[in-house]
Amino acid sequence: MSVQPMPWVQGLQPYQPGKPLAALERELGIRDAIKLASNENPLGTSVLVQEAISAACRVLGRYPEGAAPELRAALSRKLTVTENQILLGNGSDEIITMLCRCFAGPGVEVIVSQYAFSAYAIAARSVGAELIQVPATEYGHDLDAMAARIGSATRLIFLANPNNPTGTHFSAAALDAFLAQVPEQVLVVLDEAYAELMPAENYPNGLERLSRYPNLLVTRTFSKAYGLAGLRLGYAIANPELIALLERLRLPFNVNSLAQVAAIAALADHEHLQATLTNNRIGLALLEQGLKKFGLTTLPAAGNFITFFTPGLAQPLYEALLQRGVIVRPLLPYGLPSQLRVSVGNPQENQRFLQTLGEVL
Repeated sequence: MSVQPMPWVQGLQPYQPGKPLAALERELGIRDAIKLASNENPLGTSVLVQEAISAACRVLGRYPEGAAPELRAALSRKLTVTENQILLGNGSDEIITMLCRCFAGPGVEVIVSQYAFSAYAIAARSVGAELIQVPATEYGHDLDAMAARIGSATRLIFLANPNNPTGTHFSAAALDAFLAQVPEQVLVVLDEAYAELMPAENYPNGLERLSRYPNLLVTRTFSKAYGLAGLRLGYAIANPELIALLERLRLPFNVNSLAQVAAIAALADHEHLQATLTNNRIGLALLEQGLKKFGLTTLPAAGNFITFFTPGLAQPLYEALLQRGVIVRPLLPYGLPSQLRVSVGNPQENQRFLQTLGEVL
């Protein structure tokens, strides 16, 4: 090819998602495979969401409202923030990319933790920024080391609480101590994709810290607790000046009509959210107990997934589970060759995973 990309693009590694359910079923010629690889909501979308989507199908010939005013108003009421503090994205991934386009580039440093969500690194490197990966402590963020690494070229820091894929998380006191050390010209992005699924005790709510730290931005998503992963909808909350800057980079109509109405319905369906939280709490306990019965070490269970250590390399165990129609997540792309991550499923899926795991160990 005669047209050459920017030099940093050549070194990018594409994001590797969990193996699709349909792909495995085609390969094996089966119909009953289960997928516990992508931290999706096993209860799926609620009835209220399905009804809202069905009604919205009648107007799909029209462009959506680009600013999504009804959804922003609903989020404003839910989160007790102003509408001009909210930015909507085609998944949180788009917002992460927008942040790097706005604040990073050649000569700029972006700090992340070892074992952090790979989208941070991809977005930073895609604009030519220098990625600073700080070694983890006990597979989680070493916030003291990250604060110590801030230099004159640092402009962005990505934190995930809890961290995906390891499940480690930090306390309110640890976050406050970290934020107090960050210079005002450095933007801290706090990824709270699993916030609704976390117990409130000692878990910091980033939104409560926005008024104290104007250089803090919180990202959340409808893909996990609200079961809208297929519609791709994430959002950011920050001070209005910061959101106004990012709005300049937002593509027109980036959140489609179905995603907008589905999210409004999901926010109103309290029963479905409570059922999701109950299923998740019971499922996490069951999986953790089952893994330990097999003698397997687990990392702290958080969100809706557990990472566990395998006997030796994880790939043979992963392949053996695939052959039996059970999809989990290998973590070799994250530099974790002896670990697998399993998402919480419904009760039947959780039991099948544990039964199949016992057969192949």
